[in-house]
Amino acid sequence: MSYGSPELHLEWAEDQGFQYELWTDDDRQLSIAYGAGDEDAWWPDRETFLINREGDLILEYVDDVDTATSPYDVLDDCTLLFGGE
Repeated sequence: MSYGSPELHLEWAEDQGFQYELWTDDDRQLSIAYGAGDEDAWWPDRETFLINREGDLILEYVDDVDTATSPYDVLDDCTLLFGGE
C-alpha cells in the first residue's frame, strides 16, 4: 500500500510480476494507524503487515524491508502458517 494512485500500482505490479493486490492509502489513515506514515509524509515507510480476515495483526515486517526479497519472505511465512505450496 502506498499513497500512489490505483493506476500507478497496477502498472508497477504488472511490471514486477506481482501476483497480489497493491492498495492505495490516499487518505493515509491505514498508514498512520499502523505507524508506517503520517499526514506530512510523501510516502509511507516500507513495512509489511499480515492481517487475518478478522483484522488481527499476525506478522509484521518493519526493519529494512527489501522489495526484492520481501514478497517471497511473506509468502514463505504464509505457507508455514496456513499451508499450501
